Amino acid sequence: MTGSPRQDAISFLQQLAESEPVIILEPVALDKRKLLAEIERTAADCRRCNLVDGRLNVVFGVGNPAARLMFVGEGPGADEDRQGEPFVGKAGQLLNRIIAAMGYKREDVYIANIVKCRPPSNREPSTVEAAACLPYLRRQIEIIAPQVLVALGKTAAVYLLNLNPSTAVKDLRNRILEYNGMPLVATYHPAALLRNPEYKAGAWADMQVAMKLLSGEIQWKSNKEDILSSS
Repeated sequence: MTGSPRQDAISFLQQLAESEPVIILEPVALDKRKLLAEIERTAADCRRCNLVDGRLNVVFGVGNPAARLMFVGEGPGADEDRQGEPFVGKAGQLLNRIIAAMGYKREDVYIANIVKCRPPSNREPSTVEAAACLPYLRRQIEIIAPQVLVALGKTAAVYLLNLNPSTAVKDLRNRILEYNGMPLVATYHPAALLRNPEYKAGAWADMQVAMKLLSGEIQWKSNKEDILSSS
């Protein structure tokens, strides 16, 4: 090895990765991971709403702290509550396949929810519950600073964008919305796709918009909402 100490270390880890998986994090990613860990420790003791009474685990979020793409869902279900990780049930398996079809791995992106604790019977989180938990999510998004946000389902879009609760996903699709200066694409929740397979083509069209934003094929500027052709 003849490079700098850091280059030598990376070369060694890459060689090691041939037999064992190794994730090499840049200094910025390490800093972000530390900040996220601090928030996660605070969230682990959170008692801001009544969801604390029924939870097994706080489901904080998972993925690359320097992700370019971030998905936000509604809240954890039974599988997620048991394992302490978002989107690990059937809907999560479908999300994993969607992420793979986009050319990414689960560990490349970041995944979180509007609320960190499971609402009883997987109901939608109440306004009070969402308001109590949103500061954690907003801080996650601020730290990760993804290039593109994807809201999975009506609940995620409504609370991220402060919309009327009666807003439907179909009214938000085919356009690029804005969250704090970053583009947001709203689409169907994977659970909705499992119940309604006919929505899958539309969801994939939404993911293509996200991919084009990431690649630069679609140029987007803050405070500008793009209306896309219907699909």
